[in-house]
Amino acid sequence: MSSDYLNLTIKLLKKIQIKNNKKFLKAAKYFYNSYKKGGLIYIFGTGHSHLISLDGHYRAGGFAAICPIIDEKIMLHKNAIKGSTYERSPGVSKKILNKYSISKKDTFVVFSNSGVNQAPIEAATYALEKGCKVIAISSSNYAKIAPKSKIGKKLSEVCSIHIDNFGPPGDALVSIKKNIKVSAFSTIAGSFILNSIIKETAKISKKDKKFPFYISSNMPNAKKNNQKLLNKYKKVNPHL
Repeated sequence: MSSDYLNLTIKLLKKIQIKNNKKFLKAAKYFYNSYKKGGLIYIFGTGHSHLISLDGHYRAGGFAAICPIIDEKIMLHKNAIKGSTYERSPGVSKKILNKYSISKKDTFVVFSNSGVNQAPIEAATYALEKGCKVIAISSSNYAKIAPKSKIGKKLSEVCSIHIDNFGPPGDALVSIKKNIKVSAFSTIAGSFILNSIIKETAKISKKDKKFPFYISSNMPNAKKNNQKLLNKYKKVNPHL
């Protein structure tokens, strides 16, 4: 029944909210501080975790300071098999991140459901070395049973804040038969976590004269609001 997936998803989302609420507030302060310093919120993910970086980019209700890390090597649309291989390969992240002007005024967010793949861990380490605050999102349940990368660390060990998505090992939620589950959770969890942080960031910045959040193009006043933000961020975000 579809209610199985719905009920399990709701239960886990509630757990994420309750267990991570203080971390959402802390992460929002990182977002806001980077924005006030003229920095960006970089979001990195490989494979399906990459979807969350796009979910935060140039979106209605989204934070204008967000910049996704985009590279076809770590995405799935051209060659999913190679993409899955690259996320476990050493040296991939550094080559990608060197294309961006990442500095200590920025905040760096890394999504990796298993929390053990090489590329996300290298990306988090790179950002820490640049002086960024690093927010890592992964499943501690998954990381407990997954083999560590060649680096010998988990993503949760190389960050300023770790936010647990509490997803099950293997990501899928609904048992169909022995050893077979379907219906993944991590994308929904990642989007919920990111938008929860964005919501807290908006609450912090609501008294500012400039409110750096996009409005849907189909809504009143959207053109004027969004154009001001685009005029500012097109200079520093290569994906606008």
